[in-house]
Amino acid sequence: MAAPILSFENLGLSQGTHWLFRNLDIFVGERDRLALIGRNGAGKTTLLKLIAGQIEPDEGNRSVRPGARVIMLEQDPDVSGFATLRDFALAGQFAPPAHEVDAIASQLGTDLNREAATASGGERRRAAIARALASEPDLLLLDEPTNHLDIDAIDWLEGWLSRYNGAFVVISHDRAFLTRLTRQTLWLDRGGIRRNEIGFGGFEEWMEAVYAEEARAAEKLDAKLKIEAHWLERGVTARRKRNQGRLAKLWEMRAQRAAMVGPQGVAKIAVASDDNKTKSVITAEHVTKSFPAPFASSEVEKHSAQPVSTSLDTNGVGLPGRTVIKDFSLRIQRGDRIGIVGGNGAGKTTLLKLLTGELAPDSGQVKQAKSLDMIFIDQQRSLMQPDKRVRDVLAEGGDWIDVRGVRKHVHGYLKEFLFDPSLAEARVGTLSGGERSRLLFAREFARESNLLVLDEPTNDLDLETLDLLQEVIADYEGTVLIVSHDRDFLDRTVTVTLGLDGSGTVDVIVGGYADWVAKRQPKNAPKQEKKAATPPPQKSAATKLSYKDQRDFDLIPQRIEEIEAAIARDEEALADPNLYSRDPKKFEALTKAIEKARAEKDAAEERWLELAEKAEGLGA
Repeated sequence: MAAPILSFENLGLSQGTHWLFRNLDIFVGERDRLALIGRNGAGKTTLLKLIAGQIEPDEGNRSVRPGARVIMLEQDPDVSGFATLRDFALAGQFAPPAHEVDAIASQLGTDLNREAATASGGERRRAAIARALASEPDLLLLDEPTNHLDIDAIDWLEGWLSRYNGAFVVISHDRAFLTRLTRQTLWLDRGGIRRNEIGFGGFEEWMEAVYAEEARAAEKLDAKLKIEAHWLERGVTARRKRNQGRLAKLWEMRAQRAAMVGPQGVAKIAVASDDNKTKSVITAEHVTKSFPAPFASSEVEKHSAQPVSTSLDTNGVGLPGRTVIKDFSLRIQRGDRIGIVGGNGAGKTTLLKLLTGELAPDSGQVKQAKSLDMIFIDQQRSLMQPDKRVRDVLAEGGDWIDVRGVRKHVHGYLKEFLFDPSLAEARVGTLSGGERSRLLFAREFARESNLLVLDEPTNDLDLETLDLLQEVIADYEGTVLIVSHDRDFLDRTVTVTLGLDGSGTVDVIVGGYADWVAKRQPKNAPKQEKKAATPPPQKSAATKLSYKDQRDFDLIPQRIEEIEAAIARDEEALADPNLYSRDPKKFEALTKAIEKARAEKDAAEERWLELAEKAEGLGA
């Protein structure tokens, strides 16, 4: 067996007063295709930087094969100090040949002559990819390589990596990307690391097996310890199982929507009856939008927020330019999940702004329901000010938050979004990028609304948070508009896909990204394997929970909230520094009451989780 390209023995890194991880043994062999998996905050990016040699460990030895080139593609390439993207792409320890950089940049559709200081995140990312790939690496370390890339660029990168003769380690939230490319998995979990010679396609089954084994071992321990140690892991497991039921619901919704669609094509979605008009949220009729010729295609998205007069001269006469949206008609119904896909500059953001009323069309009209109450979550995450506490973001510094009319304690609500309740006092600046995104979702989803608009929502999220986001979207009672390049996420989430190819035509397809790709294939072309989420297998005669089990399943969540509220009240009273000296009996009574309530809450959570898993198994 050939010597590994790189290895670490007994790797350890401390973070403040504790170890982020310790006693890790890692090796990367020739032609390894490793997926690095772990929750947000587990230390994936830090570990990748340690492997790259950018950070010195507190413990352990790093060995690199003599002469091996180890190249890292970072999430946010630092182009400061460079006049142009070309200067950046041709720099570095292993400065690549200019002709190789130009060839890759051309394939990715980026202009390296762009000023570095004004380049967008996507342009910086493409320049960094061109530099990394052209440097002839023996080992590539890729941190979220698909962020800020459009679907065409992701497809090209997948093709390059599939032909690449070296090894790579990749962190990514893109399930389709990981499934197609990886053959081994490194799982960073609770300060330790596991390796398995399977690609990401087998990871979830492996993870379930590991957690099941841990759960069996934990049954020998104290029940309370078992619940505290495994609630999050088993909760995520149950969530993933529940998502299978939601996939079945998604397929039912797609079937219902297909019944309302006329002949496929450029399409408008026709309405089956006048009754549906009362359900309309947004109606677009023969909408066209153009931009003046001086705007290159890559600039269309940047300038799409300009008023309609930008495409007219001073006399109101239309200037010749590029038509981004052409004769587009669509009626969006209450409860629709609309996905918008296409390459950079194809008009995704322009279409989104037309539908939401932020941008006026040149011709045609867009009508929004008068009762529209919108939540817009963009990829800038601008609300996450680093000096604020998590509690400040969620509850304006208080202990309680109103979640769509229901009052919840901050600690309990944080748990719903996979946070440790102790993070309520943490500063936003100490959270990872994915944790900040999850916190923003928690804040925004608490508001009353009937239209949810998500612009690249999957950037910086780990896989378990993506499962949570899919669950929240599936349970959302309003309408959802999603702009995303995450193919698997769209296949698991949307009922209708609006596909833009840059010509001005908007394809309206019932289904997800894979359905749009299938529609675009020439009739005589060989069919590609469909990557859409397949409907769950039909269950045999489903049985129901018993009356007692069903009653517990329905009532326990409310009971848990009541217990959490009681604990919060008693803890607030116990926080009085003079209570013990003033009334020691009350102090003792409150202490015992809190202990008893916590035990009851733990038992209720465990009971509900068992019932949730049982209900899924029965098809209830």
